[in-house]
Amino acid sequence: MKVVIFAGGLGTRISEETDARPKPMVEIGGKPILWHIMKIYGQYGFNEFIICLGYKGYVIKEYFMNYFLHNADLTVDLEHNRVAYHNSNTEKFKVTLVETGVETKTAGRLKAVQPYIGDEDFMLTYGDGVADINLHELLAFHQAHGKVATVTAVSLEARFGGMELTADGAVESFREKAKDESKWINGGFFVLKPDVFRFLEGDMSQMMWEDEPLEKLTAQNQLQAYRHMGFWKCMDALRDKIELEHYWKTGQAKWKIW
Repeated sequence: MKVVIFAGGLGTRISEETDARPKPMVEIGGKPILWHIMKIYGQYGFNEFIICLGYKGYVIKEYFMNYFLHNADLTVDLEHNRVAYHNSNTEKFKVTLVETGVETKTAGRLKAVQPYIGDEDFMLTYGDGVADINLHELLAFHQAHGKVATVTAVSLEARFGGMELTADGAVESFREKAKDESKWINGGFFVLKPDVFRFLEGDMSQMMWEDEPLEKLTAQNQLQAYRHMGFWKCMDALRDKIELEHYWKTGQAKWKIW
């Protein structure tokens, strides 16, 4: 099963990192977050990827073109113009890199890669979110309900703690930051049937996947949510990058399931 990853956005909310590279190439633990996402899928045997390129897509192309070079020891014979590779650390990944347009929005990017998907179910996610999601359970859930689309729903995590107060201001209870399971948000990690492209007809270049396509799927009762109760984190801003880096350095990277 193929995995489509959105990797073409401008990443304006983390511009401190994205002036010179696209957000999926921002590093956590010395590796692009895109690599971390692919490793999650690879752990479950999903190793064929279609990457939707846009902003500074050449950086992602160069990364994969030189992947072997950057993950091996080298002996360079300058006299004879030869290179010998040693102790290479490779992956099973097969990666198709598709230029979907710098200004194209997510629905247009998905439509642009349709020729590379074929007539089969496929997975889709964003190039900035990691989770300890069980992808086999997600796929089984999708196949069981039979609808066109499955979205992974995650609980919204409060940024601040909370307190319960009496009328006179006494603190009855104090809560640290916690997930609010009454509020669910789109966590990516979609599974889609090829029928999804019926919801992408016409010019989608300036349409967000999260707008009209998902709204139409919902209206026709063709979107089902898989509740993920474990770890999930989106690298939306610099503070998220710092938090993910902290998790990695302290051995608390729960998305590291490989």
